[in-house]
Amino acid sequence: MEQLERKVSLFLSMFHHTLASKTYELITDEGEERACEAISERACKETPGNFFKNVFSGSLSKLAEQLVSPGTTLPWILAALGVPNLFTGALVPIKDAGSLLPQLFVSAKIRAYAIRKWFWVIPALIQAMSLAAMAFVVLGTEGKTAGILILSLLLIFSLASGVASISFKDVVGKTIPKGKRGQLLAMRATLGGVLTLASGVFILQDLEGGQDQNMLFWLVMAGALLWVLSAFLFALIAEEKGATEGGRTPVKELKNAWKFWKEDSNLRRFIFTRGFLMAIPLAQPFFVVLGKDELGSELDNLGIMVIAAGIANIVSSPFWGRFADHSSRNLMVWVSILGMVNISLMALFPFWPDSLQNIYVFAALFLIQVMAHGGARLSRKTYLVDFAPEKERPLYVSLSNTMIGVFTLLAAGLGSLSSLFGVQAMLSVFVALLGIGLFLAFRLKEV
Repeated sequence: MEQLERKVSLFLSMFHHTLASKTYELITDEGEERACEAISERACKETPGNFFKNVFSGSLSKLAEQLVSPGTTLPWILAALGVPNLFTGALVPIKDAGSLLPQLFVSAKIRAYAIRKWFWVIPALIQAMSLAAMAFVVLGTEGKTAGILILSLLLIFSLASGVASISFKDVVGKTIPKGKRGQLLAMRATLGGVLTLASGVFILQDLEGGQDQNMLFWLVMAGALLWVLSAFLFALIAEEKGATEGGRTPVKELKNAWKFWKEDSNLRRFIFTRGFLMAIPLAQPFFVVLGKDELGSELDNLGIMVIAAGIANIVSSPFWGRFADHSSRNLMVWVSILGMVNISLMALFPFWPDSLQNIYVFAALFLIQVMAHGGARLSRKTYLVDFAPEKERPLYVSLSNTMIGVFTLLAAGLGSLSSLFGVQAMLSVFVALLGIGLFLAFRLKEV
């Protein structure tokens, strides 16, 4: 009987591996001779299974991010709980800076561990617990108390996200070959977009005309459950042991980061390029403000941004993924141009003919902006994973993210200028910043 069970188990394992391999080859257009540049032969054999475990884990985490997003659902929740607008304005800076600034200090610790996927799994579970606690805050508190608790839990969530970010890029670099990483990121975003689109429609239907706290509770709790499932799938990834030599204290890590910053001119150009590309997501809230001013309260609902993000990811992610695998540098160039054109069109929106000033034209511009944001994120992730030296990848990732965290704090101050100069002036500033980013992207090395 035990022998029969072993044979059945072996058969199911072979069937699963064959199915994963065939599906992987179909999706990635890879022939029988699998090319695994920059990863080991053993890791190459595990690539199909790891590819899909990563994809399914990512699609669930992408949906979780949209269900509890500082740019969409959390502002709605704070408004429903009667939290002052001051707290709403702090959501995005806390989310971004909290996840980016500490990374340089964490990467030194991660290097000491041969298996690094657990630095994604454990933070994901911490993120799940943060959202679960936030769900009960939504259910039982209001006003300033709710605002303070939600921002505090968001900070914990963001710090965990920062640790996971370093681990994720390193695990991808160890388990997925060059030329397939962009497609991996794109498929994660595409499936996440499909789930997000369905969720956005559901949210619109269930929350239309009301602010049911029970519904908002389950919305946040669903995000927590999705993070648990995502962590479970990521834990199944077969990761080989990596190099642990060269472990450094945070002080030594800072010294080495400074060394790479001084010696690697392409790294400096990449970080500044990425910083200027931040103009794309920073412009999105101003799109909504301008849309409300010109079109009224038709835009004031929870589902529109969720649906826009879902459609944008479904439409653009497969294209962006293959583009990034061909040349992530060129993708940064074209995304910069797309962002400049689209933001310029939105800045001129109030001067368009009356026949074009409607919700449908606005939604199209907003959708393109979300697509451009997706392209910017995918291009810089793929470029950094491909460009960074294997042994120093965690340091390159953490240095880049920490510097972007500094830029995020500066951007938070930049956004306050809109009250002095107006939304259209701010959009013009973002166009100028993307122009500088475009110039720097042209000067990046191909990888």
